[in-house]
Amino acid sequence: MKRYSNFVTLAAAFVAISTLVYFIHYLIFRDLHHIFIYMVGDLAFVFLEVFLVILVIERVLARREKKAMVHKLNMISGTFFSEVGIGLLNIILNCYDERREICPCLAVAQDWSHNDFKAAIASVRAIEAKPNCSNIELDELREFLIRKRPFLLGLLQNPNVLEHESGSDLMWAVFHLTEELQARASLGELPQSDLAHLATDIHRAYVRLAAQWIAYMEHLQSDYPFLFSLFVRTNPFQEHPSAVVS
Repeated sequence: MKRYSNFVTLAAAFVAISTLVYFIHYLIFRDLHHIFIYMVGDLAFVFLEVFLVILVIERVLARREKKAMVHKLNMISGTFFSEVGIGLLNIILNCYDERREICPCLAVAQDWSHNDFKAAIASVRAIEAKPNCSNIELDELREFLIRKRPFLLGLLQNPNVLEHESGSDLMWAVFHLTEELQARASLGELPQSDLAHLATDIHRAYVRLAAQWIAYMEHLQSDYPFLFSLFVRTNPFQEHPSAVVS
């Protein structure tokens, strides 16, 4: 309420000052016609000025700022996937009985178009099959995540990660999975109900991880083709990933 009152007071002060200046102008030149001509002209230009400043310039600046933020986030994504993401994808992918059906849809190729990347992300988000925890060593997954925890905590200190919705969702999903695995004294001979709960947490992290990976690959294709070439060859969704050019 106080802020609104200050705004009204400030507005009234500016109007009063403007009126005083116009009055002084009239006392000096005694020309109301001239005053109203310029007043109407200035008033007409206000709408054009608002359009230029708010609708044009502000949008250009916002788009530039968004582009800079996306660029920074992609740099962070590159570090994340090199340190954690690719290894985590390889481990989690073994959980799925439907791996042979999942991999071909996500095996990024050199000639992929924007529609191919878009379709790949859609196919990831459409996966309904839950992972089978008996296909992997949960202890290995827990040790991997605990070992990478300091690195992940370091990423959280970067505000660009939490400002971007997909980045923050991925980080929280991975941290939640880590905490679930760490909270159990033993991961051997868990009841089926608990394995089903862990499968849901693994699936949540996997979907966000794979979608972010595909989006990052599209960024590399357009901006860093030399890195894109390497990541295509080492893509965890390839049948036989290898950095060796053949």
